[in-house]
Amino acid sequence: MKVRNLLAIIVLTILFGGNGFAQIQNFEWQGRQRQYLVRTPENAESLPVLFYLHGLGDNITRLDNEFHFQNFADEFRWMIIIPQAVDEGNGTMWNAALMSSSIDDSGFLMALLDSLAVQYPVNQDSVFFTGFSMGGFMSHRMAIEHGDRINGAAPVSGLITHTMSSHTAVAPVRMLHIHGTADPVVGYDGNSQYFGGNLGLSVENILNYWRNANGCTGDAVIDTLPNTHNDGLLFVRYNWTGNAELQHLKVIGGNHSWYKNANQHDIDYMHYVHDFFTGKVSYNKVNEPTTGSLIIYPNPTSGLLKIQLDSPADIKIIDIQGRTVMQAKCEAGVATLDLQGIKKGVYFLKSNGITTKIVLK
Repeated sequence: MKVRNLLAIIVLTILFGGNGFAQIQNFEWQGRQRQYLVRTPENAESLPVLFYLHGLGDNITRLDNEFHFQNFADEFRWMIIIPQAVDEGNGTMWNAALMSSSIDDSGFLMALLDSLAVQYPVNQDSVFFTGFSMGGFMSHRMAIEHGDRINGAAPVSGLITHTMSSHTAVAPVRMLHIHGTADPVVGYDGNSQYFGGNLGLSVENILNYWRNANGCTGDAVIDTLPNTHNDGLLFVRYNWTGNAELQHLKVIGGNHSWYKNANQHDIDYMHYVHDFFTGKVSYNKVNEPTTGSLIIYPNPTSGLLKIQLDSPADIKIIDIQGRTVMQAKCEAGVATLDLQGIKKGVYFLKSNGITTKIVLK
């Protein structure tokens, strides 16, 4: 065999052989060659599908190098599709109805799914979308327009645009919205310090949109993720039940970031999103009195809260906006906190890295 033929075979093996390598593939849509990557586990049958939509100006090669999507595909036993948006002059940007565009990204993504379902053993009853920033905007749009085919969406730091808010969701969709309260790029209130003006609905109004779309009734179940890292963040969860589950992960102190290092933060977004879609996320009971070495009672309370401590501790009472409304130093033993001067509602008591929810009634 000639040397150059052998080299050609080696190159083809690198490009096409084995899951350790990913070749950028093309899909023609609206007369354009659209690019995407696919990551799949070996020897898998009936693959659930997760679309990951990148942020403004990003590209799929850089994203794949950063996230190592093959590792997630192998771990979850899922197909992960990483498509790329079109650059119309302002960087790659999804048409989430934020600006005027003739690009039909919504149709492209569903057509891409149909094409891949011919090539792979796709489970079309398990199709999910997640994305960051502009990819989060687009994830909301996909859920609104294609909820009859999409089982769940998890936008991170992305909003529902005002244009899309006038559309009625075609079906209930399992929805997880993640957003930081200190995000300056895509603000929690819908405003942006970087782009100027209002980009879309506030998070509060986004939750109202999906509560209506999903038929959610009653108050949210609220708890926190274990606060084990000194990262200045508190992850507060709001969960509603209805025709489809709605959850909001409010990142108090969180900025415009996709948190992905569980060694530095209390959460890895990709794993959390996967667990939400598969129903593995559990919730703390409202009246659970014991958390580690911290015992509080009664909870809910009408104002006088008993705290049992093994050692002296600094106590903080934090409201759901992340503001400290009370601080106290307590000695070992049983102490009483008088909370009667605080407005009724849900708060979080933090002590020695332990955070637990309390309810003032």
